[in-house]
Amino acid sequence: MTAIILAAGYATRLYPLTLTVPKPLLVVAGRTILDRLVDQLDRVPSVQRMILVTNHQFHPHFVQWQRQRALLKPIELLDDGTSNSTERLGALGDLRFALTQTVLDDDLLVSASDNIFGFRVGDFVAAFQARPAPWICVHWVPELARRQRTGIAVLDAQDRVVEFAEKPIEPKSHWAVPPLYLMPRHMRVWLDDYLAGGGSADALGQFIAWLCVRQPIYAYRITGPVLDIGTPEALQVAEGLCTRLGL
Repeated sequence: MTAIILAAGYATRLYPLTLTVPKPLLVVAGRTILDRLVDQLDRVPSVQRMILVTNHQFHPHFVQWQRQRALLKPIELLDDGTSNSTERLGALGDLRFALTQTVLDDDLLVSASDNIFGFRVGDFVAAFQARPAPWICVHWVPELARRQRTGIAVLDAQDRVVEFAEKPIEPKSHWAVPPLYLMPRHMRVWLDDYLAGGGSADALGQFIAWLCVRQPIYAYRITGPVLDIGTPEALQVAEGLCTRLGL
């Protein structure tokens, strides 16, 4: 399995903090957001390779970060060539970029780099290995305002995804979907079909919404916290929770 970490965004909602530091390298309770994710992936036996997609502006920051890391598994940096938010490729655009720039014939773990996952990613991978298919993970979110800012999945009795919406005004369930996905190696065919049909290259959730009516997608229910560092307020909350919970 190869993990593709998407870290090419510009985090404009966190300006001025992210004018000079990429969001994944912001320090939260003594560790960067990216370090927490990479440390988890480094401990998952089936993840043999990691690819980190960056933008051109912040690529040197990630090169410096990589030099200071001691990892069990190799991590490759890919520069997507963009230098500002108006040029950005979008999450799916960067995923496709990674797939075209490297030789990959592998199952994929695809993750954003600006969330802190307070659950064992290895358990999510184990669910995928027991039932090879596209997988998302979900957590219960009671607050309407939070559900309106994220992807929402509707599940059947077998936890198959029957409907998905990205940032819906009227969410149809309480199952929020963080940006962490598992895909079988042939997913590239689906991605190419989606983009060739005019699908947006922005949010991965829009691809999931398209795919769930064409292929079985399953949901793994998580119980630990998921911290989305999208605003200065969210960063402050994450600082407190990580300190209190030891994340």
